[in-house]
Amino acid sequence: MQWLGVIVRFIVSALVLIVVSWLSPGFVVRGGFVGALIAAVVIAVLGYIVEALLGDRISPHSRGLVGFITAAVVIYVAQFIIPNLLSVNLLGALIAAFVIGLIDAVVPTVLR
Repeated sequence: MQWLGVIVRFIVSALVLIVVSWLSPGFVVRGGFVGALIAAVVIAVLGYIVEALLGDRISPHSRGLVGFITAAVVIYVAQFIIPNLLSVNLLGALIAAFVIGLIDAVVPTVLR
């Protein structure tokens, strides 16, 4: 049953990235849903690495300024790992982190 939760989390995250791509200038997800799903996995892995290296206080889920900036940096760096699927400028990363934070507050994607 835990794998089903992980799959649902990534599907919701991919849909959030598609919505953010429509709403945010400077944030483009290519490849349709599959591209968004791959981007969601890359962003989640990068976020996990950052949290493992810097601790839970840096987590975007803490809703602080540091978490917001960390989320924007993770989104910005993800474009260098998957350049054919994700294109983000600095403003786009900041707006995307803000919109994702708002959507995550309403539709949480964290497994509990």
